[in-house]
Amino acid sequence: MIKFISTKTVLKIISFWPPFLAAGISVESVNDDFSEISVKMVQRFYNTNYVGTHFGGSLYSMCDPFYMFILLNHLNKDHIVWDKAANIQFIRPGKGVVRAKFSISLDEIEKIKSDAKVNHSVKPKFTTTVIDASGEVVAKVVKTLYVKRKIPKTK
Repeated sequence: MIKFISTKTVLKIISFWPPFLAAGISVESVNDDFSEISVKMVQRFYNTNYVGTHFGGSLYSMCDPFYMFILLNHLNKDHIVWDKAANIQFIRPGKGVVRAKFSISLDEIEKIKSDAKVNHSVKPKFTTTVIDASGEVVAKVVKTLYVKRKIPKTK
């Protein structure tokens, strides 16, 4: 991650990254220990599909990078973190403002770190839901990450 700008600032700036900006996706909040990120997507004419709901790809895009961001922030020096797989299940049509929250407890991060130390790499799975303004579940997203312990280079 960019070292001269805080991680929270980077996440706020990502709201202006063209794919997120075009989809109406923005970061709403990041907690102090960087273990939870909340995002939202506002429905606009340019991110609405033919039948008047959010594009499925936009619903997935709003969920794509955030678990990886959390782990990168906590493990980046000693680990490689990549997305490995993803699955989205559409539950109901998404309309209006939709939100998603991404959270990995500090205890879970430590377990991932220790498991990677023992097993060299791990593939943790995380699940989040996309909800609409009334709290109804619009989609369920399961992300599998790949976390590998970096082997110190010997000279």
